Amino acid sequence: MPLQPQRWTPPPAPPRARLPHSTPPMPAPRLLPIPGRGPEDVVIGADGRLLTGIEGGPVLAVDPQDGRLEQIAFTGGRALGLHAGADGSVLICDAERGLLRLDPVYKGLEVLVDAVDGEPLRFASNVVEGPDGSIYFTESSRRYPLSRYMGDFYEHSGTGRLFRRHPDGGVETLLDGLQFANGLVVAPDGSCVVVAETAGYRLSRYRLTGPDAGRHDLLADNLPGFPDNLGLGSDGLIWVALVTPRNPLLDNLLPRPGWIRKLIWAIPPALQPGPARTVWVQAFDFDGALVHDLQCEGGDYAQVTGVAERDGTLYLGSLSEAAIAVTRLPE
Repeated sequence: MPLQPQRWTPPPAPPRARLPHSTPPMPAPRLLPIPGRGPEDVVIGADGRLLTGIEGGPVLAVDPQDGRLEQIAFTGGRALGLHAGADGSVLICDAERGLLRLDPVYKGLEVLVDAVDGEPLRFASNVVEGPDGSIYFTESSRRYPLSRYMGDFYEHSGTGRLFRRHPDGGVETLLDGLQFANGLVVAPDGSCVVVAETAGYRLSRYRLTGPDAGRHDLLADNLPGFPDNLGLGSDGLIWVALVTPRNPLLDNLLPRPGWIRKLIWAIPPALQPGPARTVWVQAFDFDGALVHDLQCEGGDYAQVTGVAERDGTLYLGSLSEAAIAVTRLPE
């Protein structure tokens, strides 16, 4: 697919983007090895086990204490974002197959949405269920699949979307034109849904109730890194996985003529700029205030794309590693 670059002048990266660790740094994680690569999202299931999808299609349940695991589903595609229902069901955004549901009793997979308005989903990304039974999910790009996701960053054409699937099965588009729509959380009171725009370095908020229902604004802007999946913590905060710090080269290229990005896109992926190795999460309240900022330099683990928090313990996923990482908030 030919790259169609759009010019964008990003805000200057904050000084935090240049620091390799937080103060105090994130405590060194311990690793729960898994039999496969890329536990892209991590959520906590109804039984307390960690749920994640890996390359090749398996969806795993992992005991956070001893690492024992069970394959609970096989999508045949690439499971990314997950949502664990209180009844034991699991909603799965499969990048290749769309929005799926794992039945808690029969363990069968049901395709809930694989197309919207007659257009097949190209890159289903993340999912969360609201208190009224509505399901919110994202499509990162209408032009690039997961295997070519960097094309969306170089192009910056903003084709990401946020959808709502109503309890009756109807699907509506809430937001279009998002810059790589990714992780999601719904406020505990159901007042809003927050979506990460990875290529826009921001968290956008769509109002669901009240006088501003149907409108959207920015909850957090000009983040120091690329926000990926989001998780609603037991502390009521929005936990954000920052996969890598802002890339100065990309920031410098985005406002310039598009042919430069076309040249870079044409070279082999191994020669293109890659993510810095770091382990980084932040947490915000629903007013957009930064509450926690935890980072350490990536050694045996890096490229954090998912985060789940419970009682001060953090469970981290990664697009590139073969383990789930576990750490805690500093005392």
